[in-house]
Amino acid sequence: MEPVTHFLTGACIGRAGLNRRTAYATLAATLAAEAPDLDILWTFRGQVAGLAHHRGITHTLIAAPAVALVITGFVWFIDWSLNRIFQSRHRNIKERQPVRWLWVFLSAFIADLSHLLLDWTNNYGLRPFFPFNPRWYSGDLVFIAEPVLWALLLAALIFPALFGLADREVGVRRTRFRSRGWAIAALSGMAILWCWRWAEHAAACNLVEAAQITPTPARRIALEPYPVNPWRWHALLETETTWQTAEVDTRTGQVVSDARTDSLFKPQVTPAVEAAKRTHLGQVYLDWSQWPVVRDLGELNIPDRPAPDLPPSHTWSTVEFSDLRFAYSWRNTSMADTSNQQLDQVLSKSGLSDWVYIVDGREDAGQFLNGQEQK
Repeated sequence: MEPVTHFLTGACIGRAGLNRRTAYATLAATLAAEAPDLDILWTFRGQVAGLAHHRGITHTLIAAPAVALVITGFVWFIDWSLNRIFQSRHRNIKERQPVRWLWVFLSAFIADLSHLLLDWTNNYGLRPFFPFNPRWYSGDLVFIAEPVLWALLLAALIFPALFGLADREVGVRRTRFRSRGWAIAALSGMAILWCWRWAEHAAACNLVEAAQITPTPARRIALEPYPVNPWRWHALLETETTWQTAEVDTRTGQVVSDARTDSLFKPQVTPAVEAAKRTHLGQVYLDWSQWPVVRDLGELNIPDRPAPDLPPSHTWSTVEFSDLRFAYSWRNTSMADTSNQQLDQVLSKSGLSDWVYIVDGREDAGQFLNGQEQK
């Protein structure tokens, strides 16, 4: 999920009762809920390194205790700094809630696990058992940014504060830890939403299988979620020679797919494609992608990039890497193609495409990720 959901979930985990056990529980849980995404720091070594390590070791079960320990150490440093400030100003700190460091660690650990669970629920997925098991796992239940979750979690944090202000206006004695019920309700609502979407996902899969969209049996089927609407799903089916897409509405039981417009023939595997797969960018992309499409586009320039500077005796090709999971119907980016207009129209909606220039079908002449050349 995106950072906002992680931060809000961590805050609700802390306020669901852990903050009654120790000071700093909410702070530790909030920080730990987003801490695994610090793997974004790999992008300082280049975008390919960022793609290779995103949702990598920091998003694993083996790293969760270490991440929680780091967050606990950071919170300890904050506590030590605050104690020095209070003591230097001769302030009385005896009335402060006591700090129980084991509970601070447990708060951070639970929040870190919540990050893994949330990332599993979308179609990007994660590898929780890495490095022992490199397989990606994804629940495909919730879109990576879900406004319904924002509303639930924000309500749990905002409404107790508003009611607290109202109580103070009328002179009611302040209630400590008044947000517990709201936080538990928000987390319960999140779980209920997941269960609901799980049921709709299963229903969508049954509808697709019953509709017999492809003329030959499908090797695999994926149902990709849309935001807000739990009844709408984007279906992907793979056969020996094609991919097939469909739009599914579980509320009406309707499956919309046209064999003429939604059947995508797999592109030919050329020497340039094989050479591109062996490049560093190609290996990283294929290790990450779950529904990869690798196409030889011929002598077609990468968007906003010049063609490779080569002697006249050499030929070159542009090889494109895309992932069908993210080719949602509302996306609209551009990459023209003359060989397979149908497939191009679908992949042009995917925002996660990379390109490699291949010379004479064997030599790498430039690798591009998000339009930027990778050295």
